[in-house]
Amino acid sequence: MNQTERNLLMLLEKPYEDVSRPRGRDRVGYDLTTAKPLRVTTRVSGPVNWVTVPERPDLTVQSLGRATTIRKGGVFSFFVQQHRRAARDLCQLFMKSKDAEDLMQIAAWCKDRVNEGLFNYAFCFTIVHRKDLRSMRLPTVVEMFPNKFVPMEALTKAQVEVNRAPLDQKEPVIIDHGPDFATTTIKAEHRVSYWREDYGLNSHHWHWHLVFPIDMGVNRDRKGELFFFMHSQMLARYDMERLSVGLNRVVKYDNWRAPIDDGYFSKLTVNNSGRAWGTRQDDTVMQDFRRNDFGLDFFTVAEMEQWRSRLLDAIHQGFMVNREGNRVPLSDDVTSGKRGIDILGDAFEADADLSVNSQFYGDLHNLLHVAISFSHDPDFAHKEEVGVMGESATAMRDPVFYRLHRFVDDVFQQYKLTLPPYSMDDLSLPGVVVERAGIRQGDQTDILVTGWSNREFEASRGIDFAAEMSVLLRLQHIDHLPFNYHIMVNNQTGADKQVTVRIFLAPRKNERGDDMSFMDQRLLWAEMDKFTVSLKSGSNHIERMSKDSSITNPNEFTFRDLEQGRSSDPGTPENAEFDFCGCGWPQHLLVPRGKPEGMAYQLFVMITDFEKDKVEQTASDRRCANGVSFCGILDGKYPDKRPMGFPFDRRPPPRVMDSELTKVADLARLDNILLHNITVRFTDEILQK
Repeated sequence: MNQTERNLLMLLEKPYEDVSRPRGRDRVGYDLTTAKPLRVTTRVSGPVNWVTVPERPDLTVQSLGRATTIRKGGVFSFFVQQHRRAARDLCQLFMKSKDAEDLMQIAAWCKDRVNEGLFNYAFCFTIVHRKDLRSMRLPTVVEMFPNKFVPMEALTKAQVEVNRAPLDQKEPVIIDHGPDFATTTIKAEHRVSYWREDYGLNSHHWHWHLVFPIDMGVNRDRKGELFFFMHSQMLARYDMERLSVGLNRVVKYDNWRAPIDDGYFSKLTVNNSGRAWGTRQDDTVMQDFRRNDFGLDFFTVAEMEQWRSRLLDAIHQGFMVNREGNRVPLSDDVTSGKRGIDILGDAFEADADLSVNSQFYGDLHNLLHVAISFSHDPDFAHKEEVGVMGESATAMRDPVFYRLHRFVDDVFQQYKLTLPPYSMDDLSLPGVVVERAGIRQGDQTDILVTGWSNREFEASRGIDFAAEMSVLLRLQHIDHLPFNYHIMVNNQTGADKQVTVRIFLAPRKNERGDDMSFMDQRLLWAEMDKFTVSLKSGSNHIERMSKDSSITNPNEFTFRDLEQGRSSDPGTPENAEFDFCGCGWPQHLLVPRGKPEGMAYQLFVMITDFEKDKVEQTASDRRCANGVSFCGILDGKYPDKRPMGFPFDRRPPPRVMDSELTKVADLARLDNILLHNITVRFTDEILQK
């Protein structure tokens, strides 16, 4: 990064501190004539590298538009339309800046005037979407807001250790934090808290909604379909974790008048003041929203039920109704324009700019999040804070998130089941035979090993501990040993052929220990990888490393990573990693947990014709190297013409090769498909990688 980009980066540090407060390894401070005086501390010493921000008479409070309507210190929730409007006004101000230096001056002027979460969201949005900042990468949200990942009790203990440490101590204070803190073993749902509360999972959800925002004037290719597919894949992976620990698959939350069985107590705080997120007791009932403190109009459960009925009517009638009263057909079998799943996704999520009729189909997904997050205090009688379901960086910690999104996915699946099954022409690839497939992990074949790993982040980048020493978070998380896929393919076409390799994984047995039918297993198939390869005529050995998966983001950049930047050699592994843009499923969650005794899984390998899959792309300044299955291409079209989740997104054809199709194994009668059994074994130990 150049110096201006470093100055931009430092504005994301210590979000709750004054803009003049020194930040980063180089102790950068922003000198504004309107800034508050710098607080004096005896534990921080050394020169400050001041960045002079000149007076900007062109910037007034009016320049901020609705960005001042969210109180400082409170929660910024992208599920609330008024908050999205505030973010849009601030983003538009940032996006109008002439260059990086101008953006830095505007952002430094704005920082102390708006809500902290709003500022960081809008600033990160700008870095992601401005073409002149495409060389920049975002630091992990874990370091920007450690209070959203670690309980305040642990952060307070760290502050006590800092206060007791000698003034000249250089060694960092370390906060060890395991996966078990939000509940006890009394509750069955606690068995999967290690997954729900994983830092990478929640960071992914925050980053995905940053890249695919609603009501922000962003219309990326197949955005509505990606909303469906990414969340559907989350559920498939969550269900695999549940089966790994002896729980049933998640049950949808669709009776909004019935109590929510499981409560949730996050132990987190919304800011550095110690104000806790709202909590939900067991058997809480979602109620009408009647609060006047969140900038949101009152709404009722009955209104949401009406929106649900209209969406379901549209699915089963085969069309939606636009603002002019005209029918908009819903079909995925189109040669131009939007697929039905894309239209439905835009209306359900719901993006008022893209929905065919936002007034009629409503704001169902977002307001369900809001209603649940305020179910403990829907009328502000107790002046309680919003629950974690109201924020994208924390929502996935709550068990009800998955029940809600099982309902959301069920609506999308009802649409998918109205579509005709794929034909043999869609599914087969004449002349290409998958002869063998398997995995290799170290010296083991067809056995994947999972366990625990640790990752360190600097909490002192997000919280000012008033000390020279770093305060590190050492977070324990589920992980797996790296592995390779090995696939033997015979190209019998007599010529070289470019193909797409599609790899999925699903558990072999259901909750009762029985083999599953196609329809029972259909929603458990998790995409593991998708890539293009050129087959020579004859036998081909395809080897693919797990770290190159098309769904994953290999690493979370820390502030320290970004300060150190790239080396001078563009071919180094470090620079290759910088080509990853930050959006994508966490690499350490690629493989499900499995069981200590080993759990049976099936690997599904399918080869399809790249000529039918390819999408013509225009020239792009930046095509991120990672996460394309979940995140697409930043400046281009989604790089696969087929529907997302193909071939499991629809019901199967009734027969394959003149025989009835009841199980996925029946689909593997086709030469271009192979089903292979593997085992996933959980060690419950720190992995040696």
